[in-house]
Formats: sequence, structure tokens, C-alpha cells
Amino acid sequence: MSNFWQDFKGPVFSLAPMEDVTDTVFREIVMGTAIPGNLNVVFTEFTSVEGMNHPVGRTRVSDRLIVSNSERELLKKLNIKLVAQIWGRNPEIYHNIAKYITENYEFDGLDINMGCPVKKVFKIGACSALIGEPRLAKEIIQATIEGTHLPVSVKTRTGIKEHQTEEWISQLLEVDPAAIILHGRTQRMQSEGNANWEEIAKAVQLKNQIKPDIPFHGNGDVFSFEDGLQKIEKSGADGAMIGRGIFQNPWFFNPEKTEITKEERIEKLLEHTKLFEQTWSGVKNFSILKRFYKIYLNNFPSAAKLRADLMLAKDYEDVYKTFK
Repeated sequence: MSNFWQDFKGPVFSLAPMEDVTDTVFREIVMGTAIPGNLNVVFTEFTSVEGMNHPVGRTRVSDRLIVSNSERELLKKLNIKLVAQIWGRNPEIYHNIAKYITENYEFDGLDINMGCPVKKVFKIGACSALIGEPRLAKEIIQATIEGTHLPVSVKTRTGIKEHQTEEWISQLLEVDPAAIILHGRTQRMQSEGNANWEEIAKAVQLKNQIKPDIPFHGNGDVFSFEDGLQKIEKSGADGAMIGRGIFQNPWFFNPEKTEITKEERIEKLLEHTKLFEQTWSGVKNFSILKRFYKIYLNNFPSAAKLRADLMLAKDYEDVYKTFK
């Protein structure tokens, strides 16, 4: 099995899978702002294997796996890998859906979500809840690996109620995932407090002792490209995954661009809106876009008023009229 995670030279940066955020449109927007080589891996929104395994559910959740032609061209041009993230609880269904995705889509890898802390997901025993069931977690990883020729990575957290990093990571290492991405928070912390990169460094040290060939990446509170480089160096990780940091700066992967003008921000907002309309009109709710407008409209006079105006927009045309 080819494992692209092992082929990178130097620090690796990835864009985290985020619900209602990292669809094909937003991935394309972010890649379009990146300096070639600064962004190496992007992820889909996380997709339910149970949903994909049901004929009706598949129609509903498969939108998360859509890759537009323009995004596909950009991925090839910039040599960026695209990974489909999946979640669930049943190893057999993981195996079936790993096989289905491999045969019907063109992804470079699969990633198992063992980190989402959302309470309704946790309550059904999926994602971060699997930290408390290491035997089942390992069965899921093995079943997924057996269902595909693609590299299978795992994104997870340091524990549930408290950090149990070394105990948990040692369990994952037993089944040889293609890579591990560790968020430096527990499930209980959700997005609160500070991500603990010392725990990530502990996990890296443990990995180096047990399975040194498995790439290991850190995640949490990386708010600039330089900050990411520093955290990678200090922790010993192979790379950093960027989540909320992209909301502070869509030009995150272009650290040379230190000043972004009002005109550039508005141009990017309109580009995003048009691409979203072309891709999702009649499929996704227009209001999803409003969370992105807050990203672009800041750090210039009248930005607050523009944000307020756009929160009242009812459709795409209202947005275009605002800037005419």
C-alpha cells in the first residue's frame, strides 16, 4: 500500500476537516490563496459510514464527498492530497464504505474521525467516544485498512475527561495507521482552553520509540504559518493541521501576504459566493455562506456595517447588490 504521508519532505501543513466548512468550494478558495508547497493536504467534511451504507442516507450525505472539476484541477496543479474523512461505530460498515469510496471516488486517502467532541456524536459512541473503547477503535482501523488500498490515517484527541495521551496513542500504534493527527485537547474541553502541545510532544516521543515510521501531526491553536512551524519544531511532529486558524486569516498559507486590502477581501468574498452558488444552488442553504462572510469582512473601516448588512441578506442577489 502506497502511503503519501511518508513522502513529504520537511514540515507538512493540512487544512482540518470541519463541518459545514471544508466543502469543495471552501477548499478551492483556500488553495487559491496558498503559496505552492505551503498547503499539502486537505480534508472533506466528515462523512457518516452508516449514512453512506444506506440507499436513502447515501443520497443525503454523499454531498460531503463532492469534488468539483475546478478543485480537482487545482489539487493537481498544486500537488495537494485530498483525504475523505469518515466516522461511525461499526467495523463491518467501515470496511464496506472504505471499499465503496475507493471504487467510486478519487481520493488520495481515508481518515477515521476519532476526535469530534460534539455531545450528540459522543453519546452514540462514535468519534472521540472511541478513545474509551480502544479494542473497538482498533477493529475499526483494521477493517478500514482491509477495505481499501488507500492510506488510512486517524485524527483523534488526547483523552475524554483528562489527558490519557500515551495510553491511547500506544493503542493506535499497534494497528499501524498511515498517519496520526492529534488534537491537543480532551473531548470534555471541546474547543475551550488551550490546546496542549506538550501532550502532542509526549505522543511524538512515544511514537518515535515504538513505531518511528508512522507520521505524526499536531492540531490545535495554530493561528499563523510561523506559529505552525514553531509548534512543529518544538513538539517534534511531522506537521500541523489548521482548523480555526483559517477563520482568522483565509490567506493563512501565504505568510508573505502580511497586508490584505479591503478590495482583496471583498473580491474573495464575492468569488466564494459565486462559486458556492454555482456548486450548491438548490442543494445547500444560502445562509451557510454567512459564517464565511465574517472571515473576509474585518480589519478595515466600515467592515462591521458590511457584516451586519450581509447578515440580513436573503439570497445571492442581495449579496451582489450590497457591493454594487
